[in-house]
Amino acid sequence: MAGDVMMRGVGDGLPVPEFETTAWVTPKPLSECMVAIVTSAALHRSSDDGFAPGDTGYRLLPSDARDLVLGHWSPNFDRSGIAIDLNVVYPIDRLDELAADGTIGAVAPRHASFAGNQPDDVATIRLDSGPQAAAELKADGVDVVLLTPV
Repeated sequence: MAGDVMMRGVGDGLPVPEFETTAWVTPKPLSECMVAIVTSAALHRSSDDGFAPGDTGYRLLPSDARDLVLGHWSPNFDRSGIAIDLNVVYPIDRLDELAADGTIGAVAPRHASFAGNQPDDVATIRLDSGPQAAAELKADGVDVVLLTPV
């Protein structure tokens, strides 16, 4: 409990970027949308390079990959739920079910994973790696992303 209070205190003091304008689009019906997952669990395939401390890059995860490794290394993070079911941070099986029943149009062929411990100003993910990952997902035809923060 003390760790939770301490971590909230740290988060309360972090700067929050402000934007003069925000983008807005009128989406297609969800039943026509291709959906991708964007997670901050630092997931990567067991055969790929993991996330190092301070890593501001991303990894693209093929939709059929299930050999994923959790790269989130904070000692304040309870890994037990993810060890039992990866869908806790990466709900790929739920997306497959939603596509099968027609709730969503399709599951994206690739998904994006970032490390959650970004620098305080989040400049790199805002200006470089984030837009790069978004462009790759957009090129895949992705309409909607499901953000799963850790």
